[in-house]
Amino acid sequence: MKKPIPVGYEDFKRVIDRHAYYVDKTDMLKTLMDSAVSVSLLTRPRRFGKTLNLSMIRRFFEKEMDDQGQQVDNGYLFDGLAITSCGQEYLTHQQQYPVINLSLKSAKQPNFEMAYGMLKRELQEEFGRHRYALRGDALTEQEKVQYEDILALKDDPLLYAGALRFLSDCLAKYHGKNAIILIDEYDVPLENAWFSGFYEEMIGYIRSLFESALKTNPYLEFAVITGCLHISRESIFTGLNNLKIYSILSPGYSDSFGFTEREVKEILAYYDLADKYEEVRQWYDGYQFSSQEIYNPWSIINYADTALLDRDAFPKPYWSNTSSNSIIRELVEEADFETRSEIESLIAGNTIEKPVHEDITYGEIHESRDNLWNFLYFTGYLKAVGERKQEETSYLELTIPNAEIRSIYRSTILTWFDKKMQTADLSSLLTAIETGDCETFGRIVSEQLLDTISFFDYAETYYHGFLSGLLKVLKKYQILSNRESGIGRPDILMKTPGIRGGAAVILELKVAGAFQGMEDACMDALSQIEERDYEAALRADGYRDIKKYGVCFYRKECLVMDGTDKRL
Repeated sequence: MKKPIPVGYEDFKRVIDRHAYYVDKTDMLKTLMDSAVSVSLLTRPRRFGKTLNLSMIRRFFEKEMDDQGQQVDNGYLFDGLAITSCGQEYLTHQQQYPVINLSLKSAKQPNFEMAYGMLKRELQEEFGRHRYALRGDALTEQEKVQYEDILALKDDPLLYAGALRFLSDCLAKYHGKNAIILIDEYDVPLENAWFSGFYEEMIGYIRSLFESALKTNPYLEFAVITGCLHISRESIFTGLNNLKIYSILSPGYSDSFGFTEREVKEILAYYDLADKYEEVRQWYDGYQFSSQEIYNPWSIINYADTALLDRDAFPKPYWSNTSSNSIIRELVEEADFETRSEIESLIAGNTIEKPVHEDITYGEIHESRDNLWNFLYFTGYLKAVGERKQEETSYLELTIPNAEIRSIYRSTILTWFDKKMQTADLSSLLTAIETGDCETFGRIVSEQLLDTISFFDYAETYYHGFLSGLLKVLKKYQILSNRESGIGRPDILMKTPGIRGGAAVILELKVAGAFQGMEDACMDALSQIEERDYEAALRADGYRDIKKYGVCFYRKECLVMDGTDKRL
């Protein structure tokens, strides 16, 4: 039997104990020990294995104790993995340190009180995991009282501002060795607070929590922090000179998060899916961490799991379901003409060039479009395919990584367009259609095209969907696309539903290869309506008032003709 695919597993021990498929990332332990960095900040896009890797680091280093103060042996978890062949000098550190493991993702709450309350509970839980430290006389009575106050969630803000520093102190005294601190999803409280309107309160608390634990803490062996974005030193890591950042631009840990090409091919071969590699590459490849080509691990795992049930299942944007993609939505909804043009260029497979700023605060994201593009790059919605230096500034050539991310942009744009149309006043468009005012008809459609974001490289399928969506807002008419009528199918039919002798409109769409060819294309569309007798079915249903329009598109231009030579 094949090993189960660990979809959604974030605990390294659970993966190993379930004998699930594990992509061996334990060589990052050697990198971590060789670096001798006091505080490492590792930033990667969401769902790229940050939580699982932190769990692996904890299980390797931690001298885990149960409530009775007896050691829990986790050595077997690493049997046969890469770290065991790195040498005894590394294995001497295995299961030797107290480890504080804290995740901040539960702070994604609608207000500060709830977010702060959840962080207090996370701290309480970690103190509870180390409750054994209260046994014996390693701690003073005063320290034990303070420890118990945190376990009881006593309402005293000072307890939780310095909680990590205090716990590292207690554990160092109990074990006789300094503590390792692991903090996962450190930027989730900050991102959530920014979008929810209590950023300053949250950043004040996180700064106090981190500074006390990571700055001049004599009980700290080392710390590893993970998140999606590098928040600037000035906002949260003030004065933390012992911090080293490993972003997607940095050479360190470049293959520790996400799957390499070799690892993806091994997964597919193991599950007899090697023939699916090209499909997988197009959909989920394309990330570049330093010089290393990386695949999205969350999507690869989900793809393999689905393919085992149905080999012919179409690839899906699995990554889009892991977040609200609020930053993409915000980019689209607030885009000016220049930004809309850049989004169109990206979706068409082209590149844009932007200055890169590795450290940024959430408060600065909206100060310029460049900051927003930087956010999209560091969170995985864009990738760099080139870089140049101009004086002190680095410029990145950016593009969309793969089909999965492109589909997220497209679906976001379509959702935005639908919402936008629901509030649009298109009464003048309705009047133009009903009165045969081709000039106004074409002008309004052109204006809407200029104010939206196009994709599919201006193919007829795009214009068909765009115009159908526009007309559905009118509500007076039933909109039918490519239905049988006469010989062939008209592109769009509009008809008043269920009314004998009512009104109907036939629209035949064409796309011109040049602006000068638009009139001829409209005439071809009108000829097609007549030659294929598209109005036959409508007359058979009792419709008498039938209007026929040839509609031609060229980029953002729309020309409408009805055979009477009324045109834009």
